Amino acid sequence: MVEKDQDLTQRLSEENPRFRKLYEEHMLFEKKLQEYEQMTYLSEEADLERKKVQKLKLAGKDEMETMLRDFRQ
Repeated sequence: MVEKDQDLTQRLSEENPRFRKLYEEHMLFEKKLQEYEQMTYLSEEADLERKKVQKLKLAGKDEMETMLRDFRQ
């Protein structure tokens, strides 16, 4: 099942510019969140930014999941 999803994700990335943009943003947000996890202390501003990135990442993931589900049908 996971392999099928990876194939579908690859296919949608190649065929759908919106999906590709969401996927690229998702990867950038993931990298940014990993950077925050490496920090021993987050200022209030950095913590707010981390939460904002988490929300943006989740919103993008939700949209990608909807696109994947629609494509499967």
